[in-house]
Amino acid sequence: MSDWPSEIRLSKDRRTLHITFESGESHALPAELLRVESPSAEVQGHNPTQKQTVPGKREVEILKVEPVGHYAVRLTFDDMHDTGIYGWDYLRELGRNGEAKMHAYLDDLAAKGLSRERGRRV
Repeated sequence: MSDWPSEIRLSKDRRTLHITFESGESHALPAELLRVESPSAEVQGHNPTQKQTVPGKREVEILKVEPVGHYAVRLTFDDMHDTGIYGWDYLRELGRNGEAKMHAYLDDLAAKGLSRERGRRV
């Protein structure tokens, strides 16, 4: 890791996590992206073939942002998911590659007949 976060801020609507690094690099990370790309074993599995597609998270909110040592934060979402520990490098990766990850997620939802809306199938 080349630098540490200088600011981590949750938007008032709880749907965007803003992170700025000491280098000046900053990202606005949507709660939906953070939830569906959670680094938890529940979402990622224990190898790439086990990754889960998590539907119904378009309106998800972040309830809490808690530090984990000096290397990460734990996010608690309004669906009570709280097992992902988001290291600084992972947050930076999501900031840099979030658009591509979101497109891949939307393609995966469509392929599986799932929706971003809670309780809906396509």
